Amino acid sequence: MAFCEVSQDQSPGTPAAAGDFGFKVLTASDPEEKTKKLSAELANGRLAMMAIIGMFFQDGLTGSAWGDWANYTASPLRAFENELGVQAPVGFWDPAGFTADGSVEDFKRRRQTELKHGRISMLATMGYITPEITGKLPGYLSPSAGLKFADVPNGLAAISKVPAAGWGQILAYMAFCEVSQDQSPG
Repeated sequence: MAFCEVSQDQSPGTPAAAGDFGFKVLTASDPEEKTKKLSAELANGRLAMMAIIGMFFQDGLTGSAWGDWANYTASPLRAFENELGVQAPVGFWDPAGFTADGSVEDFKRRRQTELKHGRISMLATMGYITPEITGKLPGYLSPSAGLKFADVPNGLAAISKVPAAGWGQILAYMAFCEVSQDQSPG
């Protein structure tokens, strides 16, 4: 590492600054091939950086870079290992640490919210791709505005084309889903 750092001038504009240290065995003499290999190296380097940080984190938790979750018994995360949604091989996964306090009530509220948001996201995904695959409905989305379903673009561009009354209907349905049933814990 020291040799690579000090053996060549790496100031801006030099080949070394762009990652070319002259090791043609590892790169190439052809500029196009060299660019392709350096791009692959960047992508692999990013993945390797994530992997080593993950290994450091795992080592900090379990005492082993290969991490045996069974060794890490002191965590409040273990309280949720048998909950709905926990799947092998990852097990209980909470990268943001929302459950670090071990509160079962907070966990259940978040799980309920996660389930609801997941369902909405699945419907939204289908709504995004279905017109691309099956086409659009015939007729008018808003007869009073003269807006046909065919006039509404796919994807995010559709947001600006939905009439205000349509947004009112969407919001009313969301409100109905939120208040039509008791959603208290249990």
